[in-house]
Amino acid sequence: MAELWTANRGDLTHRLDYNLHPDSVVLDLGGYEGQWASDIFARYCCNLYVFEPITEYADKIQSRFRRNTKVQVFPFGLGPSDCQLPMSKKLDHSSVVLQDGEIVMGPFREATHFITGELALSHVDLMKINIEGAEYDLLEHLIARNWITNISNLQIQFHDFVPDAEARMRNLQERLASTHSMTYQYPFVWENWARKE
Repeated sequence: MAELWTANRGDLTHRLDYNLHPDSVVLDLGGYEGQWASDIFARYCCNLYVFEPITEYADKIQSRFRRNTKVQVFPFGLGPSDCQLPMSKKLDHSSVVLQDGEIVMGPFREATHFITGELALSHVDLMKINIEGAEYDLLEHLIARNWITNISNLQIQFHDFVPDAEARMRNLQERLASTHSMTYQYPFVWENWARKE
């Protein structure tokens, strides 16, 4: 499936083609180096909130966007609760699920509280989720809190190294289908869900 994604130039088409404008709100969960955020901003000049719990990577993103007032970078991740979790530090594969290699502590904030409280957002036009296995808990949290209905588009990368990954993915897809419609899917590569109007 990854080969088909590459053949279809998914990183340059699917991941960037949205009905966004300068007033749109985009959340990038799993910022890493900030490349996707940069590509989205270059195309739409929208308001971007980038989350990256690995301090070294977050600092680099901060430096990259230091002169851009429309991009805010946060040195923590979003999840079901406020906590500190051990993470493997492995470039764009850094994960709270895989515990190998260098281990660092990653800070996390409870997603719905932070988005509605500290960011004072009631709606998100696009939420990109690439958080190396933590997407399952986050999506379950957003659905349980009924905040999923405030997100127009969800761009998700599910990961198959999580226990019961396929069953959990199918369960989440079934639940998402009640509020959103799948617009593309490359299993365990990328998929997108657009809110039903």
